[in-house]
Amino acid sequence: MEPATGHVVLESAVDEGFASLRLPARPRAERYELGRSLRERAHRSDMAHWSAPATRVDPVTQIQRANAGRQPWLVPVRVGRMIASPYAYLRGSANVMADDFATLPATGITPVICGDAHLGNFGFYASPERELVFDLNDFDEAHPGAWEWDLRRLVTSVYVAGRQNGFKEHACADAVRHCVEEYQLQIQHLADQPLLARSFAQMDVDRLRSAASRPSFRAEIDRAARRARRRTSDRALPRFTERHDGTARLVEEPPLITRPSDGERELLAEALDGYLNTLPPHWARILAGYRIVDIAHKVVGVGSVGLRAYVALCEGSSSSDVLFLQLKQARRSVVAHHQHGDAAWHRHQGQRVVEYQQALQTVSDPLLGWATVGDMQFYVRQFRDMKGAIVVEGIDAPALGDYAGICGYLLAKSHARTSGASMIAGYIGGSSKMADALSRFARTYADQVERDHAELSAAVRQGILPAQTA
Repeated sequence: MEPATGHVVLESAVDEGFASLRLPARPRAERYELGRSLRERAHRSDMAHWSAPATRVDPVTQIQRANAGRQPWLVPVRVGRMIASPYAYLRGSANVMADDFATLPATGITPVICGDAHLGNFGFYASPERELVFDLNDFDEAHPGAWEWDLRRLVTSVYVAGRQNGFKEHACADAVRHCVEEYQLQIQHLADQPLLARSFAQMDVDRLRSAASRPSFRAEIDRAARRARRRTSDRALPRFTERHDGTARLVEEPPLITRPSDGERELLAEALDGYLNTLPPHWARILAGYRIVDIAHKVVGVGSVGLRAYVALCEGSSSSDVLFLQLKQARRSVVAHHQHGDAAWHRHQGQRVVEYQQALQTVSDPLLGWATVGDMQFYVRQFRDMKGAIVVEGIDAPALGDYAGICGYLLAKSHARTSGASMIAGYIGGSSKMADALSRFARTYADQVERDHAELSAAVRQGILPAQTA
């Protein structure tokens, strides 16, 4: 098969043993050796190199293209958030990185990837058992793709965050190396485990704390965990609602929180009824005990700003029994056209997000599902479900190294849950070549991110792009 990038996915790398219980999987040792052999087509040392090709589309044009189809009055908010810093720009430019990375050497090993792996897309959330876990937590761009792309985006975010915090170059490079080394160790470990064992690995707060070498970072983990535990629907009720004629209503804060028209609200409510059919029967029965009280459009994130995102306030048998559901518009992943051109593999992009989230996370929100409103596709999840994040702004260099290592570990765990762990382990091997190469790449591509951010900021100053800053 020849994807749009011209990269050839080796037929020998496609394992049909996972398509039927009657067919044997390729032996692990053979897959490992296949991974080693891929070094001849994609040298590990070549992973260090980045230089913008002459045909590279300028970042302003790429951001304008990504704004197509978004709500126009929110585009200035999105641009304003992206120009806040190079790290903020990185968060909103997954499409730019995908286009850049598609021109670079790749092994052809394509597990399910996050597609938007950066430090800010790991965080806390509640397991179905109401335990606080830490894992990848953003899957809008998830898709089968090159594992290297996830790792490249993650290490770039480490380097950019380190510079933003004022660290010396060697400290940024050390944090990147720790990230890659932890990815390497974990992918090698999981490649030797039974397939089911790979799927059960997870990180709770205690394991997260044990991975931190600095008391200051353990203290930040504890603070973030406390904040996450407080982010629940019942605690959100007084913050996001007001009483109106005895009924709770979501508070408006234009342009970030606005009320849809009555006709739009009815379409959303109808779509949520359809969403119930995408849930396992037990959870559909539970949710059927709630009713929609109010719906509002609520802007979230950086990359998602301008796409449709709604919050539905639902009430159970009493006014204190509440649930917030979030509907987020899902479009084709930025990875997709590099894998299979213009023909979409997925009939419903919300379903894609849900199924790949469940593939990459050890445990997931039990209320994940999808819905359709007109010609727009959405995924649905709990809005306030103990979600929280480690704040990288302001942490010291050793703490950034610890956190980068944790994210590298979790990214390897996610990749290994789908396919290709033995081949990836065989390709990386046991030496420091991959860590050395990606450390150099991260520095060079961080320079590119800063140039792109400066170009976007200049376009705003020149009036080419509108921006609304906080």
